[in-house]
Amino acid sequence: MAAPSASLPRIAAAPTHRVSTSGLVLAVASALAFSSSGPFIKPLLEAGWSLGAALLVRMGVAGLILSPALFLAIRRQRGFLRRHAMIILGFGLIPVLGCQLFFFSAMQRMPVAVALLIQYLAPVMLVAFVWMRTRRAPSSLVLWGSAVAIVGLVLVVDISGASFDLLGTLFALAAAVCVCVYFVISERAGADLPPLALAAGGLLTGAIFMAVLCLTGIMPFEAPAVSVVLAGIEVPWFVPLLWVAGVATTVGYAFGVMAVPRIGSRVASFVGLSEVLFALGFAWLFLAEVPAPIQFAGGALILVGVVLVRADAQSSSTPRERASLPSVPAP
Repeated sequence: MAAPSASLPRIAAAPTHRVSTSGLVLAVASALAFSSSGPFIKPLLEAGWSLGAALLVRMGVAGLILSPALFLAIRRQRGFLRRHAMIILGFGLIPVLGCQLFFFSAMQRMPVAVALLIQYLAPVMLVAFVWMRTRRAPSSLVLWGSAVAIVGLVLVVDISGASFDLLGTLFALAAAVCVCVYFVISERAGADLPPLALAAGGLLTGAIFMAVLCLTGIMPFEAPAVSVVLAGIEVPWFVPLLWVAGVATTVGYAFGVMAVPRIGSRVASFVGLSEVLFALGFAWLFLAEVPAPIQFAGGALILVGVVLVRADAQSSSTPRERASLPSVPAP
């Protein structure tokens, strides 16, 4: 994948209060959509569906829903695929397919909470990447926000009594890198590369590669006609799957790639931490998994961390400062 550029004047010059607010709303909506995937997919996997089958349907349906944006971009811009084929391919293989495969592989070897904690280190990894790349230390607000958010994340996921697994840890770290790439690539979307076209191309690419993995037997494909229980109600298999594919994945990626160019990858990555809070709510509502009081406290700390990072972005006055990352993502 091509190295990100050192600055994005297009993004940096536009951040008015109105645009920033719209970007924050889109980012929160994206996290809310993504967070419903786990609670809806979990009972389906427990009922006999294989991960390969669930991910193939998830990416394929979402990609088809967003495909008109890709076709429109191809029709309007001559040489669109020639110019953007590599970035779309990279988006499909790393943030879309890679993140999900690495995360679920980690989840099978270690507690879900630990895998989540490692994956959601992505915002801090982005801050460290910028620090090393630019050799400029982040502001105190960013450092405090990062520390507070990570403490809150540790409380939310509750890793007490977790055991260490080297391979599972490596898988989770790979998933975190994929999340970073998601935010990095999304920030490059704009007029020349429409965000929805990027999301559609990435999802379709991920679905095609997943289909190859299933056809070759590398990923098992099991899709029995089962029923699952959500919020105490028994529903057929296609209800949670259509929600995850048609709403959670479609809205999550669409709003996510639209939000990042508006607010920058650093702020967007911290706002993305709210996904774990929303996931707790969905698990509480649909799977009767009641959060512990300490998890609510952790959620409050995450929000404080996001506010601190956002305050630093809002206080930056020059275009260079506002593009806090060198303008270069979650299951």
